Amino acid sequence: MSISTTGVLARARPADRRPPRKARRVDLRRWISPVVLVAAWQLASATGVLPPDKLSSPWTVVQAGVEVARSGELGEAFAVSLGRVGAGFAIGAVIGVLLGIVSGLSRWGEVLVDPPVQMLRTLPFLGLIPLFILWFGIGEETKIVLVALGVAFPLYLNVHSGIRGADPNLVEASRALGFSRAERLWHVVIPGALPQALVGLRQSLGIAWLALIVGETVNADAGVGYLINNAREFLRTDVVVVGLVLYALLGLVTDALVRLLERKVLRWRTR
Repeated sequence: MSISTTGVLARARPADRRPPRKARRVDLRRWISPVVLVAAWQLASATGVLPPDKLSSPWTVVQAGVEVARSGELGEAFAVSLGRVGAGFAIGAVIGVLLGIVSGLSRWGEVLVDPPVQMLRTLPFLGLIPLFILWFGIGEETKIVLVALGVAFPLYLNVHSGIRGADPNLVEASRALGFSRAERLWHVVIPGALPQALVGLRQSLGIAWLALIVGETVNADAGVGYLINNAREFLRTDVVVVGLVLYALLGLVTDALVRLLERKVLRWRTR
């Protein structure tokens, strides 16, 4: 009798050790402060405390958003801005990741690459706009280069830090197991650097949208920044807020996509 009970308990243990699944519930408390702020904004606009020439009411902003969406202006501006940030991000990501890998994997690479990158990183890249205008003119190149420069530095720093922060015990164990250098990089160093690299990806995407906002104020004839500047000329604060909200939504969406990528790629990490 005792033997059978022990066997049953032994078979039951693995199932008992599984953590219970918790149903994901939306925490509505996080919406309290945003709803209160919007309500206060609407109340201030309705009572005249906040004049419309300073800031339109939330309801007016919603109506303006529907208006520019139906006219097609919002869609065209969105497509142009997305193309600019996509091109700039691709260029900056390639440069940042490649320089981070070279500097992280090689001591000579760090000696040659890291000092100039660190010097350039300390420069306020938005202050380089006049120089970029002299070099590239006032066309698309200046906006794309500005985004690329903003993207490259966070990725470089995080990729370099992730590679240099690889667990030395795991690296030594892979050497003892007879892994070649390429196998150590693929199975130990790169997986160890991925969390830090994805942090850099999130940071660089945020800076990419910031750089685009500034870049599209430089003689732009299309894009969300052009939409905002054109609305400012006609004192359309409602359309200005629509453009800003679109920038914010694009930033939130790209950040959410990276977080989703983190959950997929880093499933091997213990929580």
